Amino acid sequence: MKVGFIGLGIMGSRFATNLLKKEFPGGRLDLIVHDLSAQAASEHLAAGATWGSSPRELAEQCDVILTSLPGPAEVESVCLDEPDGLLAAMAPGKVLFDLSTNSPTRVRELHAEFEKKGVHFLDAPVSGGPAGAASGKLAIWVGGDKKVFDAWRGPLDVLGDQVRYIGDIGAGSVAKLVHNASGYAIQTALAEIFSVGVKAGVEPVALWEAVRQGAHGRARTFEKLGEHFLVNKYDPPNFALKLAFKDVSLAAELGRDMGVPMRSLSLTHADMTEALGRGWADRDSRSPMLLQLERAGIEISADPQAVKKVVESDKQ
Repeated sequence: MKVGFIGLGIMGSRFATNLLKKEFPGGRLDLIVHDLSAQAASEHLAAGATWGSSPRELAEQCDVILTSLPGPAEVESVCLDEPDGLLAAMAPGKVLFDLSTNSPTRVRELHAEFEKKGVHFLDAPVSGGPAGAASGKLAIWVGGDKKVFDAWRGPLDVLGDQVRYIGDIGAGSVAKLVHNASGYAIQTALAEIFSVGVKAGVEPVALWEAVRQGAHGRARTFEKLGEHFLVNKYDPPNFALKLAFKDVSLAAELGRDMGVPMRSLSLTHADMTEALGRGWADRDSRSPMLLQLERAGIEISADPQAVKKVVESDKQ
């Protein structure tokens, strides 16, 4: 198998290194690499990779291509620029996995351009950071034609230990943005409430050491979504909204006493207040999440057995 890799930055350089190490049936794969800086490829060339002087030259030699680039503009340029872009030289049936964090809209547009030539474009963004890229402990979320994914996933399985097909083209990019935006939103909320705790007189490390062993500290970030939100089940409650509202109100009061702005908590308090006004006091404390679904104009009511299957797969 001849594999092309474009983009030898912090993540891509580690990916390319791992591809060179892996034995496939019939021996090691032939790896052709390209980057704006030829110097970035020096270690890979010394380890047996071949240099492609342009995306087009690389595409002329490869069966499957992986791109790991900074963003949408760079992906578009590498794919479509004339006369040296990938699409200019990719023959029908060849495959491109874009590992970049990209716009789902742009991914779908690129997919349509590739489809005109009978070339397969799949989005496959990654999560795990440089350490995960080096160790292979990495999630890869793929959107596109499932048959193509199943047939050509081999190089992806070298790069990550959690390679998952998500759905149609763009689905991988949607999953990546949901994941990253959630993390940064949580980061903002943690900075806010932690600043209150420290200003209220608790030593920072002692506070961190305490809360990291609490219920939320021990839980995986997205784990609790399966209990209520995904299956649309808020009765009977695990913890009643009226009790959670009391806790949030006390935290907001502490912020006022300490003179600390609490913008994120104020939004939380407002949603809880609206939910109480709906008569949800005795429903589960996660029931205010329904308000956002109303605003988005969607309903979520997943099969409980499907959720259970995902949870049980972690134990295998």
